[in-house]
Amino acid sequence: MARLNIVLYEPEIPQNTGNIARLCACSGAKLYLVGKLGFSLSDKYMKRAGLDYWDSVDYERIETMEELLETNKGANFYYLTTKTKRVYTTVEFKDGDFIVFGPESRGLPDKYVKDENALTIPMKEGQRSLNLSNSVAIVAYEVIRQNGI
Repeated sequence: MARLNIVLYEPEIPQNTGNIARLCACSGAKLYLVGKLGFSLSDKYMKRAGLDYWDSVDYERIETMEELLETNKGANFYYLTTKTKRVYTTVEFKDGDFIVFGPESRGLPDKYVKDENALTIPMKEGQRSLNLSNSVAIVAYEVIRQNGI
């Protein structure tokens, strides 16, 4: 079974993180929570959103993106953003790839959105962004479609 790694960089909304944790439990993806969180991991809203799935989630708390990148040298990292034209469906995802999503209010820092591995989900012109948990689900299930996770 291929391994998918979902990275939330500085997530701010506990309900989104709970929903994503549930997706990870159901799909077998590993969840990385990186940087400053906008909530406590014991937050009742996050637990409610994740329901009783938290015991099934393989997740890791990491202090910085640099630490995650250093620990996983050689792995493919893809950065989701609205600031690129490269659509996520043009990528052939592989076992062990990392899919990185930024905070809900501001997205990823420029150094990631300007990376050659920056990807986007197409949207109607003039719209700002999709909900974080919806975005994660869209891309995660493309990886699953391609690799049969």
